[in-house]
Amino acid sequence: MATNEKIVAAVDIGTTKIVSLVGRLNDQGKLEVLGISQTPSKGVKRGVVLNIEETVNAIQTTSSEAIKQSDIKFNEVFVGIAGQHIKSVRNRGYINRDAYDDEITRDDLQNLINDMYKIPVDVGEEIIHVLPQSYIVDNETGVKNPVGMFGKRLEANFHIVIGQISSARNIEKCINRVGLDVKQLILEPLASSAAVLTDDEKEAGVALVDIGGGTTDVAVYYDDVIRHTAVIPFGGNVITRDIKEGCAILQRQAESLKVQFGSALGDLAQEDKVVTIPGISGRDPKEISFRSLAYIIQSRMEEIIDAVTYEIENSGFMDKLSAGIVLTGGGSMLKHLNQLVKFKTGMDVRIGFPGDMLAADTPDEINQPMFSTSVGLLLKGLEYYEEKQEEMVLEEKEEIKAAVETEVGEEERRGRRGLRKGKILENLKNTLSDIFDESDVKM
Repeated sequence: MATNEKIVAAVDIGTTKIVSLVGRLNDQGKLEVLGISQTPSKGVKRGVVLNIEETVNAIQTTSSEAIKQSDIKFNEVFVGIAGQHIKSVRNRGYINRDAYDDEITRDDLQNLINDMYKIPVDVGEEIIHVLPQSYIVDNETGVKNPVGMFGKRLEANFHIVIGQISSARNIEKCINRVGLDVKQLILEPLASSAAVLTDDEKEAGVALVDIGGGTTDVAVYYDDVIRHTAVIPFGGNVITRDIKEGCAILQRQAESLKVQFGSALGDLAQEDKVVTIPGISGRDPKEISFRSLAYIIQSRMEEIIDAVTYEIENSGFMDKLSAGIVLTGGGSMLKHLNQLVKFKTGMDVRIGFPGDMLAADTPDEINQPMFSTSVGLLLKGLEYYEEKQEEMVLEEKEEIKAAVETEVGEEERRGRRGLRKGKILENLKNTLSDIFDESDVKM
């Protein structure tokens, strides 16, 4: 896959579905999805791969379909990672540079980031992301991009995402088994943020809440900087399970009830309306009222909102989020959910669709909250390739600059040698003139 074509592929391994998609950047700078395929996920629980065989089959099915649709054979993909094992820490690093009057370069920033990958983590864990928050140059705080500044001491605050090695390896194993390579593992809330959050929201302060089947992902931004990330180990599936147990029906019936007739606010559900569910294996059908269904959903949804609120408070930015909360993911489509979240948190709430980042002619079925993470993985992939391209261009510039400086140095040395030679001849002529007559000295 050539980087200059700006074509990127991603696999979103979720608890309820596995999605493979291929996209490219169009002339307007928007993401054009060339192929997308999804299949139910059976081998994943709460964002973690538990059945390799099932997951491999699902990835094989979706990636083949995406290749067929797009007519592009890809061999490297960007993959999302989530799960209860994900945690984030804050850290600060610094380097002392050789001279005050040297410009800070991208290499200095990279050295600082590389240093962060060496911090000690618990056994069985590894660092997934090192995200710079702000830089400090010679005690000058709040610097967003220090490249080009002069300074001796360069410091930075970092947000570091840590996950289990085994979980990451299982994901890589599944991808490798279908003949693909993992180009980069990306934390799912970061991918969803790329797809649904605007720059203004990130600056004003916003919490992204991605309600999936097995997990609820949280990312908090303030002043354009990622401040906190977390993965809560329950999502839409626990609501389905509660409906199944509360109404004594089958799992698929419970899921269908939730999607078609569910509401997150019991008081707003119609009391006089009921839905009839066929009995199991010829038994009498069951009648379930809309209101009792809504109360089951509301009680579990409140637990999820409480866990989200705890994470936002934990970030220390609860009272600074002017843009409030953006809900996305399949679970965000639940009727009256934004009213419940607004009521529980007192914050402004909107549902996040990935449409702003997509090309104008994208089919409506892709512009859905359930595909926010998938679309975000493609956007993160494009970002990754662009950064690599920039680095290559900068390296080329540095090489040209070094070559020019070497050439100029050689010219100067040659010039100095010429001057020295002329000086020596001049001195010799003067010395000879002192000994002999002017007419005898010919040079």
